[in-house]
Amino acid sequence: MNQESIWSKRYQDAGDDYLFGTEPNRFLAKRAARLQDGSQALSVADGEGRNSVWLAEQGLDVTAIEISAVAVEKARRLAAGKKVDVRFLQADMLAPGWPPTELQAHFDWVVGIFIQFVGPEWRERQFDVMKQMTRPGGRILLQGYTPKQLEYGTGGPSAVENLYTGDVLREAFSGWEIEELVEYEEDISEGSGHRGRSALIGLIARKPSEKA
Repeated sequence: MNQESIWSKRYQDAGDDYLFGTEPNRFLAKRAARLQDGSQALSVADGEGRNSVWLAEQGLDVTAIEISAVAVEKARRLAAGKKVDVRFLQADMLAPGWPPTELQAHFDWVVGIFIQFVGPEWRERQFDVMKQMTRPGGRILLQGYTPKQLEYGTGGPSAVENLYTGDVLREAFSGWEIEELVEYEEDISEGSGHRGRSALIGLIARKPSEKA
């Protein structure tokens, strides 16, 4: 079963409920003031829209990429209910030829919240696509789980190799300015998909500016 089928089934099985809730991820929301440094934001693997819609509510011009048609339809409903505009793209960001020219070096913020559905063999490609879409001087914001999350079992992948450590992220963003890299534990409540004590990691990394 491919990723589109896997995720569409999960979102469909949630019915009218939102699998990860409708409120933004807390790590992202706590950085609302920082997000005003820029106007163009992209949410990758956006799911049912909780983060992209919230970004639009902050006044940003938001694009969202999501592989599941079911999730995109639910995200459109959420955006309409909140009366905000989001450009939703149903696409596989890992597909050959991505990102398209019009999305390259376009965004001040590229946001990836719990996008650990790929292992190391695809993670470099995933991050590379995100880097390509970030403009010089722009930033990538990531929230993920650390390997200790397997002890809690309150969300996220069951494969330890999919999880982030500080060293993994430092290596992945070597050459970028790591403005924030924090590992912590917190009780989270994000729909039925993420609920309970969680082992978390958050990153903000800034892309080098082009030299004059």
